[in-house]
Amino acid sequence: MVAESTPAGPDTSAAMHIGEVAARTELSIRSLRHWEEVGLLTPSGRTDGGFRLYTERDVEKILAVRRMKPLGFTLDEMKEALAHLEVLRDGGTADADRERAAAHLAGVRDEAVERRLRLARQLEMADEFIAILDRHTG
Repeated sequence: MVAESTPAGPDTSAAMHIGEVAARTELSIRSLRHWEEVGLLTPSGRTDGGFRLYTERDVEKILAVRRMKPLGFTLDEMKEALAHLEVLRDGGTADADRERAAAHLAGVRDEAVERRLRLARQLEMADEFIAILDRHTG
């Protein structure tokens, strides 16, 4: 049933179909297909019938994107971060490339921290508003 994987791709015998990945990541099948269409994520393989096959590593990438989205990262920013994460995961990458990837991801981390702080402040304001409503209605 399993046909092909990407040239350097992992064994797809333990691969998952899109429905299972959608359930595991709490994303819609439509979102996963869209992310493939825009070049954000590519399944590791396909069955003879053309069905997408995802590996655990693909799921890790999907979860990284899922966690970046609420922070407001753009598709291009997410693509770049995933590419740098891939460099760090690849043991055969040159040291200079690994250093560049690590430096870039350190900047992404700093930006994520700033964005999280803004979200936390928005939640605080929402809680304050709810408290005002509670005082007036309850």
